[in-house]
Amino acid sequence: MAENKKFTFHTIPIESNRKEFNWREKNTKEYVKNGEDNLFPNHLIEMYNRSSVHAACINAITQGIIGEGLTANNEDYLTNANSKGQSWNDLFQMAALDYKLHGSFAFEVIYSKDRSRAEYYHIDYSYIRAAEKDHRGHVPGYYVCTEWDRKKRFTNSIATGDDVMYLPNYNPLQREEEPSQIFVHHAYRPGQEYYPLPDYVAALRVIELDTEVDNFHVSNIKNGLAPSLAITTFTNGSDDQVASIEQQLRANYGGSDNAGALIYMDVADKEAKPEITPIPQNGADGYYADVNDMVMQKLLTAHRITSPMILGIKTQGQLGGRDETLDAYLLFQNTVLIPYQQNILTSLEALMSFNYEDVVLGVEQRKLYSDGDEEVDVITDSETTDREQIDIEQPELLA
Repeated sequence: MAENKKFTFHTIPIESNRKEFNWREKNTKEYVKNGEDNLFPNHLIEMYNRSSVHAACINAITQGIIGEGLTANNEDYLTNANSKGQSWNDLFQMAALDYKLHGSFAFEVIYSKDRSRAEYYHIDYSYIRAAEKDHRGHVPGYYVCTEWDRKKRFTNSIATGDDVMYLPNYNPLQREEEPSQIFVHHAYRPGQEYYPLPDYVAALRVIELDTEVDNFHVSNIKNGLAPSLAITTFTNGSDDQVASIEQQLRANYGGSDNAGALIYMDVADKEAKPEITPIPQNGADGYYADVNDMVMQKLLTAHRITSPMILGIKTQGQLGGRDETLDAYLLFQNTVLIPYQQNILTSLEALMSFNYEDVVLGVEQRKLYSDGDEEVDVITDSETTDREQIDIEQPELLA
């Protein structure tokens, strides 16, 4: 009669942090959810914080939008945006990051008691949710809350109070009845009635891939033994005995701190010695290098970054010369940065004109190099983006 042998297989459970990127707008009784779970803006922030390449792209574009800061026909106009001491350049920087990250930005407008002046505060775009459209098809206002990730994500109605504030849409003609209003820049996006989408939305899975590859390598190093060795014991032990052996192996040889450590075991019987079999990697290093290159290229394409040199990344086959970098940055500036700048400037001028009727804003473009060789220009909201006459043979930062 054959001896009854017991085989036990164990796997190391891995908790998944994967988020479902569903940006579907869902109407409720009072407001419109941004995403199926009402947390799509929070998912975008999480991806921004977790992917190094994605964060580098967003930061580079945001810094390019900001440039050297705002200019105005009267510099005093830029000094104070509100009673908290924030300048318009402060608000401009926050709006630029929100615009790139979420595809939109928002300000709260608070009128003085006599309604003759107004002050302005930035509102984190992830805090706002749109109210249902009225009979004319217009969004009358927005709900503002810092904790949509709590019970409010599951409810279809909300009650305004200490944690939820309702602000009507910006309309200076209604300032007597509505002393606090909200201004939301809403870019058109096909299929979206209430919330815009960022321009890189098609690359969300690639961004997730970038974070998961990093997570894989970290877990691989921490777990140490999982992909490299197969250890078989012949004790036919109980569940507790097998768990004890596994625990000893983890404690003594798992993790990056134990890399290269000597494995020593003492057994009572030579026939019962464990069998240790190395598991070949089968070219995994090359595979993940290819995945990394693919992720890099797709993210740069999604963000419309013309050359990785703009981010300070050197790639094979690129000379990395000054002229080549200037050409790439010039194209990037005219096709990506200036449209962003003009849209923000148009909104800021509309807001500031309540206090300063003659205000004209611009953005001083940032120099790529600091030796002063490139021309510095100021872009305004009415500046043309047609740059067909640029002389590529003698590149400048702006023609």
